[in-house]
Amino acid sequence: MGGASSYYAIVFMVIFLMAVWTASKISRSIGISSIVLEIAVGLVLSPQLLGFLPSEYAECYHRKVVDCSSFKDKARIADAGTEFCDLQAYLDAGLYASPWESGFFGDTAIVTLNGHAYNVSEQGSSSRLGSSRTEGKTDYDCYENCLVQNCKLDLAMKCGTAPDILTLIGHAGVAMMIFESGMHFDFEQAKTVGLPACGVAVLGTALPLVAGTGVIMAFGYPFLDGFAAGTSLAPTSVGIALRLLHEARSLQTYFGQAIITAAFVDDILSLLLYNILFSLQGEMTAMTFLPMVSGLIFMAVAVGAGATLSPKIISYILSKVPEKKPQAKLTTHHEVLFLWMVLVLIVYAQITHLCGTHLWGCFIAGMSFAMWKEAHHIWVRQTKRLTCWMIRIFFSATVAFSIPVSKLLSIEAFLKGSLMGIGPCILTKVLCAPFMGPAKFVIGWAMVGRAEFAYLIAQMAAAGGMMDSDTFSIVIWALLYATIFAPFIFRKVLDRYVKEHCADVIAQESGEAKDESGDVVRLEDIDLKGAAA
Repeated sequence: MGGASSYYAIVFMVIFLMAVWTASKISRSIGISSIVLEIAVGLVLSPQLLGFLPSEYAECYHRKVVDCSSFKDKARIADAGTEFCDLQAYLDAGLYASPWESGFFGDTAIVTLNGHAYNVSEQGSSSRLGSSRTEGKTDYDCYENCLVQNCKLDLAMKCGTAPDILTLIGHAGVAMMIFESGMHFDFEQAKTVGLPACGVAVLGTALPLVAGTGVIMAFGYPFLDGFAAGTSLAPTSVGIALRLLHEARSLQTYFGQAIITAAFVDDILSLLLYNILFSLQGEMTAMTFLPMVSGLIFMAVAVGAGATLSPKIISYILSKVPEKKPQAKLTTHHEVLFLWMVLVLIVYAQITHLCGTHLWGCFIAGMSFAMWKEAHHIWVRQTKRLTCWMIRIFFSATVAFSIPVSKLLSIEAFLKGSLMGIGPCILTKVLCAPFMGPAKFVIGWAMVGRAEFAYLIAQMAAAGGMMDSDTFSIVIWALLYATIFAPFIFRKVLDRYVKEHCADVIAQESGEAKDESGDVVRLEDIDLKGAAA
């Protein structure tokens, strides 16, 4: 009777959001991090299990229309010529098919791909030299398997570029939260915490890589599978670490600053490993690392500008804008400053996106306003509720929907994944801060969390033929252990640490605490390093 209407889609979306909101409130009422139940609710309602939400909003469009087992989509990859699979290389190596009539093109002897003709009935040697990414390469056991795996890799890339709407909202929420966290950066504390935090990041990246590679090889898999697995275990989730610190109101403590710095350096090192991993099957040159080096140079310059030039630039801009409503809660200067923050955020994110990841730019952009006291208040006033909901969606959709449940249905994968999860995935991160004093386990557990980047590396490595399906299942189980247990245990470890060492210096949301006489003191007046030493 109602005709075409989006009413039911609205109803299902509201129910999903209310379920996530309820999970968040229940978590807080029982004193645990809301991340765990948000992920659990999202996983249960995800397309992999109940499929509660309309698929148009919960699944990547490309995943709905691409079937890598179909002739049509394999032919699409084949038609790209040497961009994905070099047919001539497989013919030269005698790996097209045996007999050739059983190959992808059937009994068609002459085929034309991307303007080049091939005789698939003849398999012999060739002196042709390759120049493209896959030209001359035979990384799979047959040509058709190359088409299937490269179709999966292409699909993963497309869904990473154009995800479903909920995943996109979650990514945007993390970017906003990281920008806000950058405004908490303490340049003075960084002089003390910077070097030790970099040490934490190096250990936090190297230990999972080495241990993960070793365990997978001990299971009987080749080195490439092990290296791909270790690389998947290396990245710390910046989003999870920041969310946990926000919940505990510990961002400006010594260990909070150490965690922020370590998580971002860890992210840089993980991207370096990512580049190395996907260069192992191709040609590794200076150009492989040029974007990352450029990004590091830009960040170094931008950090220096944030500490020195940024306050002067803001002051100059505001001096040129007449204040038309000085008595309003949101003055003209506040509006101009907010617009300037958004502009800097977009510009910096765009620059570092070209160099590796936009999240670097988000954090550096936030740091550019750390020296302007009003900036954080204005940003939070305009975005607090929006960011809160977007972060809930990040965990309940972006993270939860990325967990490939179908790959976990194996007892062997569960047992091996449990060993991998407890050891190389969790224990290596917990032990990555041995030189940080009493705060070492707080920092270590904050580094344990994993999210969508780790799952994406595993998925792309599997699609690229760098790990088989069994290794992939083991890695996913290991990542699940970290994703689920890290928020819960970190909260417990942090609460105990705060009670024992610095309960009197953890600020409330207002940024205030009380001294021994009961008078209110500002957080920035407290020696947070001493409390954590």
